[in-house]
Amino acid sequence: MVDKTTRIAVVGGGLGGLTAAIALTKIAGVQVTVFEQASQLGEVGAGVTVAPNAARVLDRLGVLEPIRQLGAVPDGHGVYLDAMGNMVTDAAWEDTAKNYQNIGMYRPDLISALAQAVDPDTVRLNHRLNSVETLDSGVRVTFENGVDDVFDAVIGADGIHSVVRNALGQHPEPVYSGYMAYRGVVDASRLPEDWPMISQVWMGNSRHFMCYPLQQRKLFNFVAGIPSDRPLNGPWSGPAEVSELAAEFAGDGWDPRLQHFISLIDKTFWWGLFDHEPLTNWSRGPITLLGDAAHTMLPHQGQGVNQAIEDSMALATFLATADDVSDIPEAFRRYTAVRMQRTAILQHGSRRAGAMFDAQYEFADLKKRDADIRVGRDFRRSAVFDYDAQKVAEKALARFRKVQYA
Repeated sequence: MVDKTTRIAVVGGGLGGLTAAIALTKIAGVQVTVFEQASQLGEVGAGVTVAPNAARVLDRLGVLEPIRQLGAVPDGHGVYLDAMGNMVTDAAWEDTAKNYQNIGMYRPDLISALAQAVDPDTVRLNHRLNSVETLDSGVRVTFENGVDDVFDAVIGADGIHSVVRNALGQHPEPVYSGYMAYRGVVDASRLPEDWPMISQVWMGNSRHFMCYPLQQRKLFNFVAGIPSDRPLNGPWSGPAEVSELAAEFAGDGWDPRLQHFISLIDKTFWWGLFDHEPLTNWSRGPITLLGDAAHTMLPHQGQGVNQAIEDSMALATFLATADDVSDIPEAFRRYTAVRMQRTAILQHGSRRAGAMFDAQYEFADLKKRDADIRVGRDFRRSAVFDYDAQKVAEKALARFRKVQYA
């Protein structure tokens, strides 16, 4: 079987790449090298949610407890509100068994927690990928700094602009959602003492605003979805004036509590919200993809990072059953077959969730919108949060074996 003599390159040292490195080392027992183009491991200073389906994976990888210590578990269910702060429905951010809850994480803290579980000697910084080439034996990776090396397999965890994906002949066009997001954090000590320690989403006037606690409730993350064509006319992201954000939620039609929260924001930045249509293939020979490189999705279901974490567990589970290096392409094909459908469903689900939050298309009828959001609570638990990436991969392996020996 594959072992520590098997050399795997993971291109991308973000949340997906680091989780993949941990899973491949602990479950498949291979030798992993992580290549990151930046000068240090890190993420922009905003929040991300570790959902129950990903927490289950991180627990099995032995890294959940330090993540919990760095993050913030909410006091209870989150809430969806109309523009004036009236309750539409609650949001059950936990799995059915209540073993795992959402954890609000400051992105730099999550990177740090994952990096602690990766041997620092296996991480190569300042390595921007230039090309990937499949050889008769192995895969050559070449970097802009002149370094090149040959590995038994390559995993592309290099995001929406993935270079590894190009080697698979997959060139999806980015699809702009029509929305950009203002993001950032607020010092929680500045909030009113009775501010709820839960996630809150205000929805109205074709836009929405979400906030939730991070860093043992010392910080509050915020993200606001705003219709705009700005990302089509230049860069996809950049710094923004807080006054721009405040103007989007000004006036008598918005909850004064939300307006007070916005008044406490010191700085913000904006991102264009892009995704792409599901790929037709993630793998070719000993090369495969995970995370945004494979399935960039909008953030409205909070599943982008969580799906990368699921990918990592599934990939490691399939790779662990390879008898030798020559079986890696088949392991990657099986991984792709199992993961493509789930992530495609969630890609489209994230688009649909954005349409609901912003009362677009069929959800312009607010009664229908609100009814769908209420129904979605239990669906999210069963279809998203209860999903066990390792068990699904193991069941798929059993089916593959039956077909192989039939």
